[in-house]
Amino acid sequence: EVQLVESGGGLVQAGGSLRLACTASGLTFGDYAIGWFRQAPGKEREGVSWISTGDSTTHYADSVRGRFTISSDNAKNTVFLQMNSLKPEDTAVYYCAAITVPIGTMNSAMYDHWGQGTQVTVSS
Repeated sequence: EVQLVESGGGLVQAGGSLRLACTASGLTFGDYAIGWFRQAPGKEREGVSWISTGDSTTHYADSVRGRFTISSDNAKNTVFLQMNSLKPEDTAVYYCAAITVPIGTMNSAMYDHWGQGTQVTVSS
């Protein structure tokens, strides 16, 4: 059984930083891509970033490129999302998800497994 567990959310002031972690079990890193998504109240879920755990190919949404960095520690089956220069509009529940192919996508419907989410709140 595949399980994804997010951690690292919290409350931070605008301009601050947080690092989210997504620890996976039940899958073989290298064969999957992990994506981060977020959903703010009243808004649709949107893709933030993804990483291929095989060759570390990454992709970012325009809204976070240059501020967020995704990385993976395959030995720990963990993917990180380092979020810097946070803005109030980054406030959302952040989810990680796994797709059972080596290359990710920003299309949330393509992902097979999801974590429970972690709240990120950025105050102005």
